[in-house]
Amino acid sequence: MKLLLVEDQAELAVNIKDYFSKEGDVCEVALTLAKAQEKLYSFDYDVLLLDLMLPDGDGFSLLHTIKDKWPDLGVLIISAKNALTDRIEGLNLGADDYLPKPFHLAELNARAKAIYRRRLQNGIDVLAFEEIKLNVDSQEVMVKETLLDLTRKEFELVHYFIVNQNRLLTKQAIAEHLWGDYMDTADSFDFVYQHIKNLRRKIMAAGGNDYIKTVYGAGYKFKKT
Repeated sequence: MKLLLVEDQAELAVNIKDYFSKEGDVCEVALTLAKAQEKLYSFDYDVLLLDLMLPDGDGFSLLHTIKDKWPDLGVLIISAKNALTDRIEGLNLGADDYLPKPFHLAELNARAKAIYRRRLQNGIDVLAFEEIKLNVDSQEVMVKETLLDLTRKEFELVHYFIVNQNRLLTKQAIAEHLWGDYMDTADSFDFVYQHIKNLRRKIMAAGGNDYIKTVYGAGYKFKKT
């Protein structure tokens, strides 16, 4: 899961980012509305964690833009503004959920993952593609009856492929999804090829077919043979 946190309290932002990083997710931070918009126009995200009170404007204005430009982006409002009118306005503008401050990071994580499942997986915890089954909660992948021994990045990679099956994914898009926006300045994405090579080998060793198709000069597609 790749998240964008829009939060001007630097200490809280660091704590949230560290928590999601330990969970194996990619969490990037924008301290202002301007920085948030810059990131949204540059990179793709699964879930936005949005504070309403920011130094350069109201979070509701960003929510308007999101629903116009990125309607598929899941939004969880996190704010000290706990008035009923704020909750109603946020939900009416298209936010998926509203979590008032202060909150436990475990609850924030659970709500963000629930939005992610609803948005990208139609609420399904187990994804199936031919002989491959992926359990989001246990983070396990089965090929036929064999449980694959995957690294965390390999699990995220096959998950990313399955939810984007038949779509062309560039090396840069894969790198940014798995490692964050700092990969935008990488000189080479050869490490993406290495992860794909390892994933392909493990799937085929378990009796699965090779669904990772190389589109030369463009990227990869995950599709039936």
